[in-house]
Amino acid sequence: MHHEIEIILGLLLAVAALAVVAQRLAVPYPILLVIGGLVLGFIPGLPHVELNPELVFVLFLPPLLNSAAWYTSWRDFRFNLRPILLLAIGLVLATTFAVAAVAHLAIGGVTWATGFVLGAIVSPPDAVAATAITQRLNVPRRVVTVLEGESLINDATGLVAYRFAVAAVATGAFSLWEAGLRFFLMAIGGVLIGLAMGWIVVKIHSLMDDSLVEITSSILMCFLTYILAERLGVSGVLAVVTLGLYHRRKSPEVLSPRTRIQTIAVWDLIVFLLNGLIFILIGLQLPTILEEISEYSLATLVWYGILVSVVAIAVRLLWVYPAAYIPRFLNPKLRERDPYPSWRLLLLISWAGMRGVVSLAAALALPLTINNGAPFPNRDLILFLTFCVILVTLVLQGLTLPLLIRWLKIEDEDNIEREEMEGRLRAAEAALDRLDELLTKDCGQTEAELIQWLRTQYDQRIRSISACCVAIDMGSRERLTAFRRLQHEMLSAERRTAIQLRNQGAINDEVLHRIERDLDLEETRLGK
Repeated sequence: MHHEIEIILGLLLAVAALAVVAQRLAVPYPILLVIGGLVLGFIPGLPHVELNPELVFVLFLPPLLNSAAWYTSWRDFRFNLRPILLLAIGLVLATTFAVAAVAHLAIGGVTWATGFVLGAIVSPPDAVAATAITQRLNVPRRVVTVLEGESLINDATGLVAYRFAVAAVATGAFSLWEAGLRFFLMAIGGVLIGLAMGWIVVKIHSLMDDSLVEITSSILMCFLTYILAERLGVSGVLAVVTLGLYHRRKSPEVLSPRTRIQTIAVWDLIVFLLNGLIFILIGLQLPTILEEISEYSLATLVWYGILVSVVAIAVRLLWVYPAAYIPRFLNPKLRERDPYPSWRLLLLISWAGMRGVVSLAAALALPLTINNGAPFPNRDLILFLTFCVILVTLVLQGLTLPLLIRWLKIEDEDNIEREEMEGRLRAAEAALDRLDELLTKDCGQTEAELIQWLRTQYDQRIRSISACCVAIDMGSRERLTAFRRLQHEMLSAERRTAIQLRNQGAINDEVLHRIERDLDLEETRLGK
């Protein structure tokens, strides 16, 4: 027991250290964690850490999917549902077929059924990898929505295809009609379970006023939702995604400000730790995988790995452009509502197909034997090829994404700042209207004076917001950046003075903490 605790603490220490190095090198931390895991795995004397697939599906996947869904805008998700489904369902199935065909034709001993198992495993890009990498890049909001929305749903498609492919290998029987009907029923069932559990979570929030209990319940519910859905034979992935989307949609109405702030902080920590552990564990698996493969030479294995990786990347490149342009060409109403996207954005989406933990967990979960007792065909080879695809897509595509963005001269041109300022402006105006209503009622002189003072404060806030809107309308991102930099400098001066007053004994620690809380909230709102 102590040995296992030491291993976990050692991995967490490695995660923290590699994350710091990744930040210094301006490299997405999942890439460095995978490479770090590879290096650690080959160091003599270190214990081998095997990744339990059930641990991935039950412990890691639900909170990571829930968090990704929480940060997904329902409005943007709904608007981009068509391209998301084309990628999450159409592209996953196309990749499955393409990888199966190439594996069957190019790799000796791989049957069509085994090829479909490999294709289903490596076909879905990973929600964790996509979120961890794209959130640190200056990518247009719509691209992020499509990539994250795709990765939230495609796991369900890939896992259903995986189950039927494995069953076909084990039993020798396969029904396309049964697979299609099963996928539809699993998807609908998963969404319904997610909505029901989301309603329960929202009800808990509305009945309680204890932030710690509310946060604990929200964490537990994502695990319960996944387990319940899987036990009922429906999609646990879609159930958790639906739970996250519904919870986020309703949270402004039921969460107290304190609970909301603490929830975000707790979930950020959970996601960072789980992300870090899962990517470093991916890297640690290679030595174990290599030990199981002896019938192929290293050169042959590398060639097969490169071949399957190239197919997985190429199919995405060949799918994205027709899927974006053909529907608009055939449908004038769609073209009018949503014009042709830039080829640059489509190239970016095409290149952002990183695979991750779900693929590796599915490969590790392959049964050792089939129904007649014979070994599962090519199991070790499938494991190695899956690892190759994960490594190539994470490292190659993840490292080159920032270079591709700069080469394509892609910038985030979405009006998110404008929307934010307009929202703040309308909220402040509503507050003024409410003050006017209160002023017209019977109120004493003291209350009337306070209302006038508050009106002055809100008038000043509205003028400040309007000035930001003008800067945004002028297209001056530099001006807005300079404005925020000056605000940071002012807040830093306030913080230094408050600390100095505490050190001089002019204020006590409790007063300092109150001042710090307000300064922290304001500085967090401004961002880095």
